Amino acid sequence: MFINFSKEDKDKMLNEIQTFFYNERDEEISEFAAENVLEFIKEHIGPHFYNQAIKDAEDIMNQVMLSAEENLHALKKLIEK
Repeated sequence: MFINFSKEDKDKMLNEIQTFFYNERDEEISEFAAENVLEFIKEHIGPHFYNQAIKDAEDIMNQVMLSAEENLHALKKLIEK
């Protein structure tokens, strides 16, 4: 997955990965190792989150469109015969 993060965001994520390994595994990893973890997440895990976010947005859009359609129907004038 081709994603470009700003240098500040990437540095923050690398620091968070290093902190996670230190706090959870009592393991100090290099910036290079943290970058490998980040690349793995981007390539293999990230698409799952991305696809779910798209599905969630699609569900919200469908609800909004249904609501708009209902509101439009409510605006129709009754025509007496």
